[in-house]
Amino acid sequence: MTMDLLWVLWSLVTASMAIHMEAGGSHSMFTCEPITLRMCHDLPYNSTFMPNLLNHYDQQTAALAMEPFHPMVNLECSPDLRTFLCALYTPVCTEYGRMTLPCRRLCQRARAECHQLMEIFGLSWPEEMECERFPECEDPYPRPADLLPSSSVTAEPPAPVQRDYGFWCPRELKVDPGLGYTFLGARDCSAPCPSMHFHRDELRFARYFVGVVSIVCLSATLFTFLTFLIDMARFRYPERPIVFYAVCYMMVALVYFLGFLLEDRVACNPASPGRFRAATVTQGSHNKACTLLFMTLYFFTMAGGAWWVVLTLTWFLAAVPKWGSEAIEKKALIFHAAAWGLPGILTVTLLALNKVEGDGLSGVCFLGMHDRPALRWFLLAPLCFDVVLGVALLLAGIAALNRVRMEIPLEKENQDKLVKFMIRIGVFSALYLVPLLTVIGCYMYEHSYRPLWETSWVQEKCRHYHIPCPYQVKQTSHPDLALFLIKYLMTLVVGIPSVFWVGSKKTCFEWASFFHGHRRKDMVKESQQALQEPDLSQLLLREPGPPVARKSRGTSTQGTSTHASSTHLAMLDEPASASTSRAGSVRSKASSHHGSQRRSRDGRCTATSFRPAEERLPYGSMPRLVDQPRQCSATRLESQSRHGSTQRLDGQSRHGSTRDLCITAQAVQSTPGNGIHRVVEEDGATA
Repeated sequence: MTMDLLWVLWSLVTASMAIHMEAGGSHSMFTCEPITLRMCHDLPYNSTFMPNLLNHYDQQTAALAMEPFHPMVNLECSPDLRTFLCALYTPVCTEYGRMTLPCRRLCQRARAECHQLMEIFGLSWPEEMECERFPECEDPYPRPADLLPSSSVTAEPPAPVQRDYGFWCPRELKVDPGLGYTFLGARDCSAPCPSMHFHRDELRFARYFVGVVSIVCLSATLFTFLTFLIDMARFRYPERPIVFYAVCYMMVALVYFLGFLLEDRVACNPASPGRFRAATVTQGSHNKACTLLFMTLYFFTMAGGAWWVVLTLTWFLAAVPKWGSEAIEKKALIFHAAAWGLPGILTVTLLALNKVEGDGLSGVCFLGMHDRPALRWFLLAPLCFDVVLGVALLLAGIAALNRVRMEIPLEKENQDKLVKFMIRIGVFSALYLVPLLTVIGCYMYEHSYRPLWETSWVQEKCRHYHIPCPYQVKQTSHPDLALFLIKYLMTLVVGIPSVFWVGSKKTCFEWASFFHGHRRKDMVKESQQALQEPDLSQLLLREPGPPVARKSRGTSTQGTSTHASSTHLAMLDEPASASTSRAGSVRSKASSHHGSQRRSRDGRCTATSFRPAEERLPYGSMPRLVDQPRQCSATRLESQSRHGSTQRLDGQSRHGSTRDLCITAQAVQSTPGNGIHRVVEEDGATA
């Protein structure tokens, strides 16, 4: 028996300590408040404790909830109704904040006697006041044991002490339960829409600003994509990821443009004045239009960053391991799986976690508007990872290109081409990285200061919404509209650099050909010969081959085969006719030399007599044209063998090879897009 009593006493002490520690942890102290409701005056007690049994955070809110019962109290339909209502709305204050519930019999008597009168006034008994919620007892309210000396009627009631109740969701911001809404830690609650920080004029200016910038970005990225569709063979790896990167930001700009057109019809839940509810921010996936905008915007934002990493990776593969376009293109399936698959996984994860939020400023749906963990792990972390990895690959590729420029002897023309290409990569990367880093900085600033902004908003609106004000607020702050405008501007500007990469004279000729059809076809072919863009993997990123002896402008120099032999690079400096004649003379000498060295014992030239000359042809030459001199040479050799004259064989062989090489040179000159013309770089404006 003694042990049982000690156990009960220990349980009471432990419970009391737990209550005290919980109160201290929430910055709350047990304090009685004087009753200010007129209906509950002249009761056996004059102090109460808030929040009450019905979860009202102050007496003013409790008074608003009691207004429908005033007619029944004034008509005195039951002597127990007033006592029962005050027991719920202003319960008696007891020690340690314990609130005593009224008895079930008291509830049943009040309901039975006032039920008919409530039906006359069109009222129903509230669900939270159902009698089954209260204990079975016969004691009056309040019980004598619940009355403290300080709770008796006195001339000077105790002064209230401010406590920290946390955030209580106002009635205007409540939403239907079960939708997964949360706001400042309160469930079934949402932020006011379109914005809790800015006025209507500021919202209107921000909406038009985002709309104009989205139109500019949409036009630039759409131009890049259409240019790719006109001539898809022009954009090969390692440059092709720029096209997919432009497509991603084209979709991002399209979503922001739709948000400008839709205003706040998707990002906000409409107000319901009959239910005393204001417009609130849309959350979750119950709104199909908001969910669709979120999926498109988030998926293509993450995919744009992924394609930037793929672009730097292809440049790295072309610069360091010296991969060609064909080798990089074989890995295209892996690039697409990573660039589209990872953003898709993140999007599905966010939908499963119900992290969709409306953005009242832009009219779209995104994440992290009020959910800081989602902003930190699903937006900032992926963007920072893309930047770090992309910059590392980019710097490694540029260092490799610079090493090629410094260590490998190139002609001045190729040196200039390499420098221009490095500058082009640097400018394009800067135009991408500077806006993206600015966006990341804006999100980090917003992530750091949002709790302070929300506390300041509650401090200003607590009396308007009749909710508890924050406890001991030492600092207040408000967001600047310029921060959000810069964030939206840089988010959309990130997609514009793609148009600078495709902007060139060749692009102008291609669009002229597209609009004028066949009337400009010949002019476009001529321009392609003069403005043919090089295959960067072949022009700049191939291993240097053995030097080839050649004769250019009357001097004998050495060259490398980084893209083409020095013979053909020298021919680029001369007119087409001079280049063709020089190419014919060089090939004639090479053909005569190898033809005289590769004869069989029976006096016949083998089919491989011209193979070494063919191997020295530049990238993109037409080896099929070499078959003609082979056939002609073989015919003449057979004729010579039938006559049995070795001396005539040498003379006719030289005569035939010279004539056939002239035919080959003419064919090369008349064929556009061959290896000679593919090494011509664009004008300096393309950089």
